Amino acid sequence: MAVLGPTNTGKTTYAIERMLGHRTGVIGLPLRLLAREVYDRIVALRGPSIVALVTGEERIVPPRTQYWVCTVEAMPEGMGADFIAIDEIQLCADPERGHVFTDRLLRARGLHETLFMGSDTMRATINALVPRVEHIQRERMSELVYSGQKKISRMKPRSAIVGFSVENVYAIAELIRRQKGGAAVVMGALSPRTRNAQVDMYQNGEVDYLVATDAIGMGLNLDVDHVAFSALTKFDGRRMRPLAPNELAQIAGRAGRGFKSGTFGTTGDAPALDDSVARAIMDHSFTPQNKINWRNHALQFGSIDRLISTLEVKPEDERLVRARETDDLKALRTLGQVDEIFARCSDGPSVRLLWDTCRIPDFRGISSAEHATLLESIFIDLHQHGEISEDWLARQVKRIDRIDGDIDTLSKRLAFIRTWTYVAQRKGWTRDESHWRGATRVVEDRLSDALHARLTEKFVDRRTSVLLRRLGQKEAMVAEVSDTGEVTVEGEFVGKLDGFRFRADKGAGGAEEKTIKTAALQALAPQFHLRADRFYNAPDTEIDFTEQGGLMWGASAVGKLVAGQDALKPQVDVFVDDVAGPEVAQKVQRRLQHFIDRKVAALFEPLLALSKDETLNGLARGFAFQMVENFGILPRAAVSDDVKALDQDARGGLRKHGIRFGQFTIFMPLLLKPAPTRLRLVLWSLSKGLSEFPEAPPPGLVTIPVEAGAPEGADTMSGYRNAGTRAIRIDMLERLADMLRSEDSRGGFEAKADMLSITGMTLEQFADLMVGLGYKAEKGERAKVKPVTAVVPDAGEVAPDTPIMDVAAEPVEKAAPEESENVAAIVDEGIAPIAAEAAETPEVKAAIPETPAEEILPGTAPDADVAEVDMEVFYTFTWGRAARPNPNRRSNDKPRGKGKPQGKGRKGAARGDKGGKAQNFSARPPKKEKAIDPDNPFAAALMGLKDGK
Repeated sequence: MAVLGPTNTGKTTYAIERMLGHRTGVIGLPLRLLAREVYDRIVALRGPSIVALVTGEERIVPPRTQYWVCTVEAMPEGMGADFIAIDEIQLCADPERGHVFTDRLLRARGLHETLFMGSDTMRATINALVPRVEHIQRERMSELVYSGQKKISRMKPRSAIVGFSVENVYAIAELIRRQKGGAAVVMGALSPRTRNAQVDMYQNGEVDYLVATDAIGMGLNLDVDHVAFSALTKFDGRRMRPLAPNELAQIAGRAGRGFKSGTFGTTGDAPALDDSVARAIMDHSFTPQNKINWRNHALQFGSIDRLISTLEVKPEDERLVRARETDDLKALRTLGQVDEIFARCSDGPSVRLLWDTCRIPDFRGISSAEHATLLESIFIDLHQHGEISEDWLARQVKRIDRIDGDIDTLSKRLAFIRTWTYVAQRKGWTRDESHWRGATRVVEDRLSDALHARLTEKFVDRRTSVLLRRLGQKEAMVAEVSDTGEVTVEGEFVGKLDGFRFRADKGAGGAEEKTIKTAALQALAPQFHLRADRFYNAPDTEIDFTEQGGLMWGASAVGKLVAGQDALKPQVDVFVDDVAGPEVAQKVQRRLQHFIDRKVAALFEPLLALSKDETLNGLARGFAFQMVENFGILPRAAVSDDVKALDQDARGGLRKHGIRFGQFTIFMPLLLKPAPTRLRLVLWSLSKGLSEFPEAPPPGLVTIPVEAGAPEGADTMSGYRNAGTRAIRIDMLERLADMLRSEDSRGGFEAKADMLSITGMTLEQFADLMVGLGYKAEKGERAKVKPVTAVVPDAGEVAPDTPIMDVAAEPVEKAAPEESENVAAIVDEGIAPIAAEAAETPEVKAAIPETPAEEILPGTAPDADVAEVDMEVFYTFTWGRAARPNPNRRSNDKPRGKGKPQGKGRKGAARGDKGGKAQNFSARPPKKEKAIDPDNPFAAALMGLKDGK
């Protein structure tokens, strides 16, 4: 069956579907790159265990192979597959490879189905050569339109520019790099790995342009909207010749895949297409191919001369033309004249081996003589030793295994390694086939990656300026500005309008740069005023500030914040080109100032209300000023004396504005939200004159890592307090402090589940946090206590046989903290944050009688040995911050308690203390006791200590 039609008709996809409908199948494709693409598609559908890939340089054959994906030259013969398909069958007319496709057309048959896919120009030839063939005509799924000639500088995105030589491809890619920012490069000589990396770069949108040889015409599916020919002639190995309409159509058909229409045309030095040629491509109407290349397949290996004569047999059918002398036949003639080789080829197997050697492709593209010399060495090794010398092969591969050098050097090495990759794929040619296949593949992959990197480095530069238009014309240059801000002069991209600043092409120099910038700014004059009007009327939602103090309008930077006389009233510095004029600059400045003023008023409303409260006076007003000056957050230790001096009325007036007097921080909870925090960090950084602003922490996190090198106070302005290696949010710290009040910080306590829950920490992280807060953390291990279900009796008395562990402890009531003016702040004096000393509960001791040894049954282990004890890690926390030194203490006085909290009933009183009050031998009058801070959460505990004296 012949499935014929133009490009983009889904012929290859149809063949894959038909093959997978059979138990076994073989599909032959024209390019190694396309074979890899089809292999990947089938593997995605059926898995790698039943799909083989066989090309001249790659061989992946699982043990249970059902489907073979091959290049046409590498198709296995005589395996009896149910299905066989040959793609791009019109290549039967190709001067170099056509005889291989013709051989498959004449001899390759599937047991149940055979498909030939290609151009409709092969219809008559297939009918004549393949009896009883059926035809399926497929129509193109999208429209293909000729768009004429365009300069490369005016080429629209998603375009492919086609060249027919490596030099031409590289020159075009360099031109596009300077004009459009970069291009991907695809050539048939590239390895699949390099080609796929380049194509991915194009398909992913990293670049919008593709520069390729005619290799893209062979079924490679790319997202291309337009195909442009940079030349209409090519070198076919012998001479320069014009491309036939059907060859142009094969390449142009890559534009518009699926149901999306595409266009084609010419560019560069290529002239516009003749109307007849363009119409033929659009209508898919071409001259039929009545002659195809053929070479005899029935070879005879009696001698070298006999082999050559069978290769030169003329075809009998008038549609078949004997193929011109190919590289393998040239090599055979050359080696047949070498005396040693002629002497060795005295039998059929030797001649067959010589022919297999001559079929090694000349990937390197060197002279025929050099290629023949390499083939001679390989043949002699194979004939004399039955395999290629391992040492010699290792030296050849090692010499190539280098990734230094430019694109040309790497391309040559890649071509060289392809020769050894091909050799390694031949069965029986090396002693360790698996090793050499892997070794050559590794080198090829390494060189492929290096070549991709060099291609990207050379031909992709998104910051590069555009190619300048021709200068020297006397007419005034025409400059235009697109909706996206791109500025073109005479159709050449010269820069971009970013906000209210023009960023000119930096690639030009001297007079060119000055002339182009002048022309561009002439077009920008009205644009500046239009943009300023639109910006002035834009809503605040379109404007934003960055964490570094920048001011953005969409994606364009239009200004920055600078410090003002008042920290809450920052000023604006606009980014407006001088050529725009003062009127535009003033309008932009006014709009940005309105934006930031409204932003501060909205996010710091409680703080501004506090600053304007006339009812506050005296110490309260001074304290309010400090809160405003510090953006609503004050570490309590920094203002402890001021807090103590505030009376109840003053505190009430401040609390009315939402101020919370916490144990560690005095803050306004509403200002801890993400938006005020982000703005507070910017304003604080401006007031401090920082060159790099700290970034706001992600919202919702209770703790964050402490940032090394952050400016002092940045944690407080972020709404956190540094404690160890992590910082904890100040409102959650106050909740933790509430939990710690009920703990015995002198005797030691353990972390409760609620403490770990609100901090979101593991036990080890929590221990580090507590150390950062001033506690000591002592690590220990103990046996894990398993929970025991028990029923507590209703009566007040416990039954005699009730286990001690099941007795419920009576709740201990604790007095709520009360404010007082007569006790000093505990935190400031180094005393642990506890409300009161832990209630001393009499220690309950219960003895469980051990089972007498004589009562233990034989073979039974004691209770302690029944099961292993599970151990758990725990931490005991005690207050570890030393108290401040007493200036009234004499030098020979010994410190009491080593800074730990003091209280009633303390064991181990000072020597000479009979339990009463310590005597004072100082001649000074007694020091007046400090007033208790009413807001201190431990006021009640201090009052209790005071009353117990």
